[in-house]
Amino acid sequence: MEFIDFSIRDTDTILSPGLVIFRQALQHNLDEMIRQSGGVARLRPHCKTHKMAAVIKLQLERGITRHKCATFAEAEMLASCGVIDVVLAYPLVGPNLRRAVEFKMAYPLVNLRVIADHEQPVADLASAMKKANMVVDVLLDLDSGQQRTGLPPGGRAMALYQQISNSPGLRAGGLHLYDGQNHQTHLDDRTEAVLQCWALADAFRNQLEKKALRVPRIIAGGTGTFPVYAAIDDSVLELSPGTNTFFDAGYGELYPDLDYVPALRILTRVISRPTHETLTLDLGYKACASDPALSKRLAFPSLTGPEVILQNEEHLVLKTFDAHRYQPGDTLLAIPGHVCPTSALHKEALVIDDGRIVDTWPVSARDRWLTV
Repeated sequence: MEFIDFSIRDTDTILSPGLVIFRQALQHNLDEMIRQSGGVARLRPHCKTHKMAAVIKLQLERGITRHKCATFAEAEMLASCGVIDVVLAYPLVGPNLRRAVEFKMAYPLVNLRVIADHEQPVADLASAMKKANMVVDVLLDLDSGQQRTGLPPGGRAMALYQQISNSPGLRAGGLHLYDGQNHQTHLDDRTEAVLQCWALADAFRNQLEKKALRVPRIIAGGTGTFPVYAAIDDSVLELSPGTNTFFDAGYGELYPDLDYVPALRILTRVISRPTHETLTLDLGYKACASDPALSKRLAFPSLTGPEVILQNEEHLVLKTFDAHRYQPGDTLLAIPGHVCPTSALHKEALVIDDGRIVDTWPVSARDRWLTV
């Protein structure tokens, strides 16, 4: 897939490797997210991609009031921005059970909701909340086939939802359905898979309601699947896109039907010319996510036939037909193959508008702990 190339007018003062965000592309992505959702009413975007308060404020300006996160640091960032409806979509165990109480004490106006998939943490959370004279919403995490977290719809899931409903200190908050196994490139195939997941969740919801167990919401979808869920007409369904905010090269290749632009890039410099056909950049895996395969780790829109052949902690060697055009000190813009962990590797990002630096945004929640 070919990606739009961007430029920065003056890079002399920019340290490399460093994050740059192209504001117009980001704004396009936020607006496209809303368009695909049919408005903001059902949107609950995940902040794990950017972890930036400045991005949350842009979403709030657009009327997106419900949000989702994976860490208490992200939850604190959301609360500090004025978000009052937060889902922490990560199983709480160990000290995080105590942190749920501390968060609610620190941010009493925020409606914190959490997820669970096991009887013991549910019992422990209920005990902690009851002792603090608090109540927290708990969503049952459903496993639709990824087998990462969650329970498959069935008897044990039914019993756990009943346990949540009956536990003082807890309130049944609905279902959480992340179908992370659905990465089908063709939209028809993806749609078929999503509808199968939804059918399971819908049938399970009906079983719960027949037992007089309330299901106030079902949070579903991810980057590639939330547009399919958006076509489902159900009053309790909430849509949970994630990477769409910044987008990246990985999803750009995987989902050609999505109209998003990689808004975050890494400014990098040539530091050596080992051969006539290779460039060495200051873009090691301490500056970008290394979970994609080497061939899919980064995209370079300005280069012809780039091939990453080596990456170490602080170095990246690539082969390109354009190597002769570059000398040490020259800059390039790279698109991460996986943007979410890339943004967490940096303290801040420069914001670019019309080719000029206009702002600096901290990566507010990159740490695991802020105050709670």
